[in-house]
Amino acid sequence: MDIRKEYGIEDALKKLGITKTNKGTSTGSEWMESAHSISSFSPVDGTEIASVGITENKDYEKVIEKAQTAFKFWANLPAPNRGEIVRQFSQKLREMKDPLGRLVSYEMGKSLQEGWGEVQEMIDICDFAVGLSRQLHGLTIKSERPEHHMQEQWHPLGITGIISAFNFPVAVWSWNTALAWVAGDVCVWKPSEKTPLTGVACQNLIAEVLKENKMPEGISCLINGDYKVGEWMTHDERIPLISATGSIRMGKIVGQAVAARLGKSILELGGNNAMIITPDADLKISLIGSVFGAVGTAGQRCTSTRRLIVHEDIYNDLTEKIKGAYSQLRIGNPLDEKNHVGPLIDKDAVNAYENAIEKAKSLGGKVIVEGGVLSGEGYESGCYVKPAIIEVENSYSIVQEETFAPILYVIKYKGGVENAIAIQNSVKQGLSSAIMTNNVREAHKFLSGAGSDCGIANVNIGTSGAEIGGAFGGEKETGGGRESGSDAWKAYMRRQTNTLNYGDSLPLAQGIKFDL
Repeated sequence: MDIRKEYGIEDALKKLGITKTNKGTSTGSEWMESAHSISSFSPVDGTEIASVGITENKDYEKVIEKAQTAFKFWANLPAPNRGEIVRQFSQKLREMKDPLGRLVSYEMGKSLQEGWGEVQEMIDICDFAVGLSRQLHGLTIKSERPEHHMQEQWHPLGITGIISAFNFPVAVWSWNTALAWVAGDVCVWKPSEKTPLTGVACQNLIAEVLKENKMPEGISCLINGDYKVGEWMTHDERIPLISATGSIRMGKIVGQAVAARLGKSILELGGNNAMIITPDADLKISLIGSVFGAVGTAGQRCTSTRRLIVHEDIYNDLTEKIKGAYSQLRIGNPLDEKNHVGPLIDKDAVNAYENAIEKAKSLGGKVIVEGGVLSGEGYESGCYVKPAIIEVENSYSIVQEETFAPILYVIKYKGGVENAIAIQNSVKQGLSSAIMTNNVREAHKFLSGAGSDCGIANVNIGTSGAEIGGAFGGEKETGGGRESGSDAWKAYMRRQTNTLNYGDSLPLAQGIKFDL
């Protein structure tokens, strides 16, 4: 079966302007030649989709110069006018939701429903940003001096550099870009080298909008390559803000580089997310939340459920129900909507999956649902694995780490909910967390200051998935950054305090006298 023809991939590539060989460096509608390229292989069938040019240093310099020039224009455009450009981009995304969602699914390996859902997230954050463009508000502050007025306002920063990961190849870019654009910043984006085609597709779409509105080159820029290209951005003093999504190891390198030049950074790093299930939980919704949280996107979400902390009184009942649910999972081509679980991104991810399972076993882990790599018809890419469940102790070293794969560690707890919360918090990561309970006291303890130490804490929903209206991000080694909703827009702007004297004298603060 030709998957590309059967599931509309060839048509999607054509609509998105993706050819067999693509330039990878752009300042909008202007694309630059490259001497070298990277190939994008689909984990769905293991075949090469297309290649993308790698950004050269001389072209990187041209990109930054264009972005600097564009910033002078863009920052002076009224914020609602910038919002109008974002609105038009969201309309373009609505028109291209199907082909872009198919490309996301085929290039990354997530289910088609999740691919479409990711594009919907882009649309939603654009809508949020359009409204935000009319309310980038500051404060008025009462002055201690007579006939003085104090206020606080926000101004654009300049260039926002965005480094995104493969697992959400377009959504996370849009979380940053939509807010940065309405804030008055211009953007330079380096997509993951594992999913570069989605970056080219998005740049093609926004380039059309900018050209139709006679906007200058440099408002939206694209660069491609490996970590070396990312290093140019993180060390570049002309880029005041770097927003990076990826592993904790990568985040520490980026954070140190940006901090060394006193730049700003938004770091969205690893998660080791836990769901607590208490005796007062509704087991039906607990089952749905835990299974989707563990196997959705083949466990390759930063918010995937990695640890299930279950009270001893319901442990056997719940694990039997989960085993039954896992036996019904359909693993295969993610473009086929009948399947629940698609492939891992590449063979390196498969190796990490196998190593984690073996490590957990060697430490004393008890297998509840056996994992393994699938082979044969439909699994030719070698990237399909079976979701595994292993009973462990939270203290195991492998459990303290994040493995980007569908491995669910189940941990038994005794006593009150405080014990479960202590287990949950005893890892270095702090992104997402959840508790399943109908006990209001347990829910409030979980949400209190002494409860979950994560950036996201949910009650009676899973760890996976977040609405764009809330600020997204985590604590501890997850990085502490925030993207998307709430007041995350402030990270893309600089704060300025103003004092205006409208009197005919100059009283000093704190009652200081200075008479001449």
